[in-house]
Amino acid sequence: MIVRHLSLTDFRNYETAEVELAPGPNLFVGSNGQGKTNLVESLGYLSTLGSHRVSTDHALIRAGRDSAIVRARLGHEERELLVELQLNRAAANRAQVNRAAVKPRDLPRYISTVLFAPEDLALIRGEPSTRRRFVDALLGAKTPRLLGVFADYERVLKQRNALLKSARASGLRDAKLPTLELWNERLVELGAEIMAERIAVVAALAPFVREAYQAVAGSEQEPALEVVLSVLAEHPESDDEETGTVSAGSPTREALAEAFRVALERVARAERDRGITLCGPHRDDVLFTLNGLPAKGYASHGESWSFALALKLSCAELLRSDSSTGDPIVILDDVFAELDQRRRARLADAVKDYEQVLITAAVYDDVPDALTAHTVRIQAGRIVEEPVDV
Repeated sequence: MIVRHLSLTDFRNYETAEVELAPGPNLFVGSNGQGKTNLVESLGYLSTLGSHRVSTDHALIRAGRDSAIVRARLGHEERELLVELQLNRAAANRAQVNRAAVKPRDLPRYISTVLFAPEDLALIRGEPSTRRRFVDALLGAKTPRLLGVFADYERVLKQRNALLKSARASGLRDAKLPTLELWNERLVELGAEIMAERIAVVAALAPFVREAYQAVAGSEQEPALEVVLSVLAEHPESDDEETGTVSAGSPTREALAEAFRVALERVARAERDRGITLCGPHRDDVLFTLNGLPAKGYASHGESWSFALALKLSCAELLRSDSSTGDPIVILDDVFAELDQRRRARLADAVKDYEQVLITAAVYDDVPDALTAHTVRIQAGRIVEEPVDV
């Protein structure tokens, strides 16, 4: 799969932008703050319905405008698709595929991207929520129907938390709440599916991570990753991530559902006291280790970078191996400035065979020559023909 043409209207700092893209590597180059990342962010949003930089859509709409439009003409073999998304400040977002209306949540079915950016160092050093989003984004790209499951779980979780807060505020902490049982069962049903899918995709990803880490870092270290589940923790209500979760094997969905029910019973009083749901997929984590030690806290800066990069390259490999519509689009956002010369060359070699790679860089010379065949220069939210001083 490749993007043949990208069109933006009132997206970020672009009033309008029309960009022709080529198969293979495409380099967006320009000084910091000119809009390079905005271009690739728009494509990342089409494929994941989220930004790697901000948590709300409003920041993506140009100041003073009510909406923004992203259009991408996609190609795979002889087939072409026009995918469009309108982001609205005061109304629901709207989407089209070949001019026919679709639900925005359906867009990831048509475009697949894997984006690596400096922010991804937080996968190794950041909070569990960052790692959960990483795994769920991969699941959404691999199996788009799961995006609906995640949305349903969040809706049920919100309703259940509202009920718990209401009971606490009303002094009904010890009273039986019939509706809570209904929300519990729906939470367990959806949660067990999410946990099972996370365990399966992390297991599938693990061998790719080992191969990618060694390719990028050039060393024989052993990276590993494993899902940890709050419903199996001895004290699921604890806020200490080291003791609040324990490592999981490969339990069935039925076993996960039963473990979830048992955990909810165990934390029932604490949930009434605090007014929140204290166990479930929303409190799970993924443990990354290097040579048997937790990468968070033990890995050096270079090792952390290599691990984060290996995770994203592994996602691309997994999606490629499981796709009927060609390779995912690989996006490297401002990555090469953070790497030494050796890792730059290794990264270029790792992505050179993908159908399309999009790269942003502030300094042209930071990018290996093999990835500069098609260069687009950006200045102040405009595509410029002449080289700019970078």
